[in-house]
Parts: sequence; structure tokens; C-alpha cells
Amino acid sequence: MKKLIAPVYFLQRLTLLLAAAALLLTVSPAQAHPVPFSYLDLHLEEDRIDGVLTVHALDLAHELQTDEPALLLDQRVLSMQYSQIGSILGPRLRLGAGGLPPIAWQEITPDEAGDAVRMTFTIPAAPPAALEVETSLFPHDPLHQTFINVYEGGTLRQQWILGEGAGSRTHFAGTTAGVMAVLGTFIPSGVHHIMIGPDHILFVIGLILLGGTLRRLALIVTAFTLGHSVTLSLAALDLVTIPAHIIEPLIALSIVVVGADNLLRAKEPDKSKDLRSVIAFVFGLIHGFGFAFVLREFGLPDGQLAWSLFAFNLGVEIGQLAIVLVVGVALHLLRRRSPKAARQVATIGSLAVVAAGAYWFVERVFLSGAGS
Repeated sequence: MKKLIAPVYFLQRLTLLLAAAALLLTVSPAQAHPVPFSYLDLHLEEDRIDGVLTVHALDLAHELQTDEPALLLDQRVLSMQYSQIGSILGPRLRLGAGGLPPIAWQEITPDEAGDAVRMTFTIPAAPPAALEVETSLFPHDPLHQTFINVYEGGTLRQQWILGEGAGSRTHFAGTTAGVMAVLGTFIPSGVHHIMIGPDHILFVIGLILLGGTLRRLALIVTAFTLGHSVTLSLAALDLVTIPAHIIEPLIALSIVVVGADNLLRAKEPDKSKDLRSVIAFVFGLIHGFGFAFVLREFGLPDGQLAWSLFAFNLGVEIGQLAIVLVVGVALHLLRRRSPKAARQVATIGSLAVVAAGAYWFVERVFLSGAGS
């Protein structure tokens, strides 16, 4: 096993070095920096977190306000600066969202071959099921990046490249506790996204304006969920990718179609021609790509990909059913009290759905191209 780890580790480092070299080629001579990146290796053990942080001597010299970075490659100088270096970099390396003990720095040694300084540390606590990681090691350099490797059980589980302003990333443990953390993160995220997406909400409302039993309405919304689950999974797995400038106008058009279908069927309310479940499934395929854009920004855990997709879709379904419950019950009560008023609401609502969808289509094609 150890014979396999060394080549993998070498290839991993080589890949990161090539990425950094490509970045350096884009930097003008006036901005040139020998190595604008750092390495952070996190090893998650049962009762602690061990870490190795490697930073370039030039970056460290800037923080220590010294004009001679080469001095930091002297072990004696490093030992004298040990406390100050830890106090500078410690607060800029945030692990566990405040739920873990402070970092306990251990050794600090020079890496003369790489003009770098290597620091080891430990956090004397069991890793949480959801470990949040955020770095801002050298904010004076907007090009600086930190390459992060997360190991669990001696196996590389996660890799990130975090630049200035990139925010945090979360590693979910490959345990039952990790699964629960995924569910606790992505179910609320799915509910939140459906609730803050006016186009998705209007699409769902458009589907239920003409009414029906709660079972019928739930079936229509579930068909929508099945549709977007398919394409969301394909997009998350990078099997199918469609640009946002194509998907977002199509989402707007789907809203127009739903409203128009309501207006046409209102004139001929034949239940046998109720195609709302089919429409919901077909256009759910399009909306799924829209949800995928959100998940890319959120960040999917590689080790818990299936659970995170399931949880996000479940959250979206919960949000949709909540909309159906509130709007569907209100329409049902109105229909029982005054069928004529209910038909008027359905007609006016469908016109509003068509108008909103048309507006979003024009905006996304000809104006801002805004996302969902």
C-alpha cells in the first residue's frame, strides 16, 4: 500500500505545480511572484486532526516585515520567530467553524529546495462530521492560492484550491455521522433554493392554478421533481453540461408554456387532456440544470455525492410540497365558496404567469442574462 501512496502523492504534487505554473504565466512582470501558493495537508484521525502547512518564504517575510526572505531558511531564525509566525497564520487558518480547539503548532522547519517553510500542527479533538475549512493566509496578495488536501484514514478524500475571497469549503466524513451532516446541510439548501427562486415558485404555482385533488397536485409536483432530479444528477456528475445562457431563457419559456396551457384548458376543462404531469416532468428536465448551477457554487462533497444529491432534491421536493399545500388549500377553499371567483383567479393568475415568464425570457436573452 505504501508503494502506491508515493506515486499518487508525487502525481498530485506535480498536478498542483503545473496548475501554479499556468497561473504564473498570466501574471505580468510587475506582479510576478515566484510561488503564489501554499499547501495545506489535513489528516483526519479518530481523536485529532494533524496538519502540515507549507508557505513560501517570500510571503512569510512580507508578514514579518523583513527584506531578506532567505533568512527564514535558517532553522535558528525560524525558531526565534516561531511564536510570531503562529500568531499571524493561526487566525487565518479557520477549521471547524469555531467548534474545535485552537491550533497547536508543533514543528517549524525550512524547506530550502522550495524556498519554503513547513509547519506542522495538531488540533486535539475528534474531527466533526462536517469539517469546514477556510483560508486567507496572505491577504496582501490577491493572486495567492492555497492547495488543500484532506486525508481520511490515510486516503486522499478531498482536494480544493482556495483563492482570496473564495469562502469556505466543507468536508463530510464517510461515516453515518457524515451522512447525517450531509442531510442536515443539503436538505435545508434545497428548501432554501426553491423558496428564493421566484421563477421556480411561479412555475409550480402555474402547475396548480387549475386545481385538482391534493393527491393530483402532489403527483404533478413530484413529476417535476423526478424530471429535475435526472438532469441535476447528470450535470453534477459532469456527464451533461449546458451553459446557463441557454438554460435560463428555457426556464422562462417553460413558465410561459404552463400559463398558456392553463388558459387554453380553462376554455375546455377536459380532465382526460390534463397533461400537467407530463409538462412538469419535461420542463423539470430543464429546471434541473438550473439547480445544478447552484450546487456548483455550493460545492458537492466528492465522498458523499449520492447523499448530497438525494438530500438537495428532497429539500426541493419539501419546498414544492409546502407551496402546493398553502396555495392548493387556498384555491380549494375559494373554489368551494365561489367557483366563479376561483376561475377568475386561475385566469388572472395564468396571465400573470405568462407575463412574468415572457419578461424573464426577454431579460435573460437581451438584457442581463441573469441566473435563477
